[in-house]
Amino acid sequence: GTREAAFVYALAAAAIAHGIARACASGELPLCSCGHGPPGDPGPGGRWGGCGDNLSFGLQLGAAFADSSAKSSKLRSHGSKAMNLHNSAVGRMVLSDSLDTKCKCHGVSGSCSVKTCWKGLSSLDEIASDLKSKYLAAIQVSHRLMGPRKQLIPKEMDARPVTETDLVYLISSPDYCTPNPQLGSLGTQDRQCNRSSVGSASCDLLCCGRGYNTYTEEVPERCHCRYRWCCSVVCRTCRRRVHRYVCK
Repeated sequence: GTREAAFVYALAAAAIAHGIARACASGELPLCSCGHGPPGDPGPGGRWGGCGDNLSFGLQLGAAFADSSAKSSKLRSHGSKAMNLHNSAVGRMVLSDSLDTKCKCHGVSGSCSVKTCWKGLSSLDEIASDLKSKYLAAIQVSHRLMGPRKQLIPKEMDARPVTETDLVYLISSPDYCTPNPQLGSLGTQDRQCNRSSVGSASCDLLCCGRGYNTYTEEVPERCHCRYRWCCSVVCRTCRRRVHRYVCK
């Protein structure tokens, strides 16, 4: 029921629907095909064509797949079920909002006299970034009776109301710096960190102030590659020395 669980459920739901929508467009799924463009023209000199991501099928099948365990499980509390279903819906909503018109130009000498346009989804990296912003602004809630049924209500009375675009969580996050087997937290000891980063992967943040050890190791990699007629690429294996930084 943590803030991190909220992010994971939202991202998983978005990723499943995203993968299905893209697989429809690429012909990998026999049950679906390209997504259709909306009625009308996409703009001056434009025409609908190409093969758009099939968002509607991705949302339909993705929701059936991602939400089935939460709806059928009898082990979780009703509050956890409501939280997970809400956050999964937020993930799919962020995915839906990312659908945009993409066009390819046709014409003499690179002119854009004619454009073929289709509806395409943003990359999963961009969707994850949007959900990360919602993760940081997530609202702690409780599952309480409001009128005829229970709803997810902000735990703090002065907090803003929960909307369908907000991620929600039930309990505060544990201290992820130290191991906690009961909560499934492994701590950050022996985690590899980035000494030059200032973000969440930095050694200062990831190692929780304990410091880090530096190791040097040799890693094999392909090198001196050349094309052999016909038709293969032949490479040698070289060894490169790299530095690793691991949390104490």
